[in-house]
Amino acid sequence: MSDLENTRVRRRSGAGIWLDQHLYSFVSSLGRAVRRPWATLLTIGVMAVAFVLPLGLWLALQNVGHFAGDVQQSREIDLFLAPETPVARAQALAEELRARADVASVAVRTPEEGLAEFRERSGLSASLDLLDGNPLPSLLVVVPEGDEARLVAALEALPETDLLQHDAAWRERLAGWMGFGKRLVWVLAALFGLGALLVVGNTVRLDIQSRREEIGVLQLLGASDGFIRRPFVYLGAWYGLAAGALALGLLTLAAWALQAPLAALVRSYGSPFSLVGLDPLGATAVVAAATVIGWVGAWLVTGHFLRQTRPTET
Repeated sequence: MSDLENTRVRRRSGAGIWLDQHLYSFVSSLGRAVRRPWATLLTIGVMAVAFVLPLGLWLALQNVGHFAGDVQQSREIDLFLAPETPVARAQALAEELRARADVASVAVRTPEEGLAEFRERSGLSASLDLLDGNPLPSLLVVVPEGDEARLVAALEALPETDLLQHDAAWRERLAGWMGFGKRLVWVLAALFGLGALLVVGNTVRLDIQSRREEIGVLQLLGASDGFIRRPFVYLGAWYGLAAGALALGLLTLAAWALQAPLAALVRSYGSPFSLVGLDPLGATAVVAAATVIGWVGAWLVTGHFLRQTRPTET
């Protein structure tokens, strides 16, 4: 056999040994977790609760934004024209506004369309038949693009303007609360993520202490830190994976428990709103992030222990 073939055989053997070691650590770490069910469940439960709290708040904010309606719709400016303004002038004015750079779109609602909609929604069709004419003015629904304040001032200055309705203050307050909520989610995620890291680190530390003599023998025999660290790191990853899956299950149960009373509440507002949960990609990201947290926590604790116990030459 040539030197090149020997080199290839050694490389394949080295890769196979490395893979076998990882596979053994992967399976054996799961076995150690299963053999201690109560301690494992306690660790997973605490980590899952730490993940659920910021995730639940984030989903709540997502649903609040969904219930509040589309942001573009909340930016609409309702421009009621003077009653004597003809429909032709209202349509011409709409064309003029569409030519502005700070206007995204303009919709025209004629007095006839407004009266028909009012009949349908109010149920006062018989009373409206007693009116001599149509008291409703033409309405322009303007969607701004860019600086709203300047556009509002320009619309108010139009001679055809009778009344202007714009919910900028409400939208700004809502955007402010949503921004605060998102920042709060990140702060809580960092704090509870640190808590989960400490939980898995402490659990792995106890496992290391129970195998202290075994680790000492391996160190005296010349085992590398990576070889010793590997089963504990996989153990932490198993904790994180199970905690992430449990957190998703708890969120699903919470959504199921809240769905019925929330549906009854939003029906009173005439809304078809329903709770929006995590999509498959988001759920996968949660489980992956939880697994990484478990991995990192175990890696840090194991590395600290090995640095303190590594034998030194005398």
